[in-house]
Amino acid sequence: MGRRFGWLWAAYSVSALGTCLAFDAFSVIAVIALHAGPAEVALLAATGPAVGAVAAVPLGPWVEFRHKRPVMIAMDLIRFAALLTVPAAYALGALGLGQLLLVSVVVAAADITFNAASGAFLKSLLPADRLLTANARFESANWTALVLGPPLGGAAIGLFGPVTTVAANAVSFLLSALGIRAVGGGEPRPTPRDTQRLRAGDLLDGWRHILASPALRPLFFNSLAGNALIMVAAPPLAVLMLGPLGFAPWQYGLAFAVPCLGGLLGARLARPLVARYGQWRVLCAASALRAVWPLGLAFVMPGLPGLLLVMVLEFGVITCSAVYSPVSATRRLEHTPDDRVARTLSAWSITGKATTAAATALWGLLASLTGPRTAIAAAGILLLATPLLLRRETATARPSPATVPPSPDGSRPSR
Repeated sequence: MGRRFGWLWAAYSVSALGTCLAFDAFSVIAVIALHAGPAEVALLAATGPAVGAVAAVPLGPWVEFRHKRPVMIAMDLIRFAALLTVPAAYALGALGLGQLLLVSVVVAAADITFNAASGAFLKSLLPADRLLTANARFESANWTALVLGPPLGGAAIGLFGPVTTVAANAVSFLLSALGIRAVGGGEPRPTPRDTQRLRAGDLLDGWRHILASPALRPLFFNSLAGNALIMVAAPPLAVLMLGPLGFAPWQYGLAFAVPCLGGLLGARLARPLVARYGQWRVLCAASALRAVWPLGLAFVMPGLPGLLLVMVLEFGVITCSAVYSPVSATRRLEHTPDDRVARTLSAWSITGKATTAAATALWGLLASLTGPRTAIAAAGILLLATPLLLRRETATARPSPATVPPSPDGSRPSR
């Protein structure tokens, strides 16, 4: 796939591992170090991404008009600096919920901006027939990190304290920035139009494109609802497992690490399944199958049986999600013109984070009023309806034309 892809893949992998070492780190810190309850944990999980998403709204169009690789490096360095303040404040005895909220806002805005830039950079680097392969490899790296990260992170928290994994995550972003810098090579120069002042209408172009596209619109709403309802169960499940059920942090991490082997399986299956059954059928099937598992998390029990139940259910969710994600990411790129990729991905990510944040806050309130199990069950029941948001593909849903610029030596870039 080429040297440039090798560096990009390595940079993604190291930052993914750092993020997975810090799996639910802020929630764990809030519960263990700050003695937060379900409402506070949900507030932390919801507010930071929501405010970060709002802050990122003008950044999508701004990224569209800039070289993408420097933007990616800058966002990595911003995340490195922001996360490093958490262990520093903890060492000084000054860490509080407010700082965790502020850091999560900065990291969320940087995440959205980085993802918008990286998607556009990937499309400029690869011919269209390599996009699914690249996205599947990124998905495999992500799930490999999830296999290794949470148990190692849980062990690190037990041995060295609750902020250890946040420090490791900060360092991973610094290493990612160095890896992206090593990618090298040129990028297409911004056109004269790209250098003009940002216009108010540019802020909405991403959403206009998504909502006007018969290929992307149903996928957009399915992704929003499905991802949000899967994620809202995480804070009440963390409170339930780490609190009343008495699981240790390493057990909590293990419960989500072992099932991530299903992510490797799903990522490997994505390309052959699309080759055999077609992109849209695979998306519909994966969406339906991932919706059937989370309801069972409401019945988790103490001890080994409960741990095994979480692992089995998460394995099912993760395997189906690992098929869905790279196919969905590839479809977004294929059906988006080159001059609108960053704005479209930014709009998609902003809406996703804001929706998940709002739902998480609502589910935190529900968990406080009714208990964690009821909140988890409600999310599982609603998730069963999300496959209905995917309707039959229309005849006009065709990929947008894309021009892949040649690399500096005149050859077509490959991965």
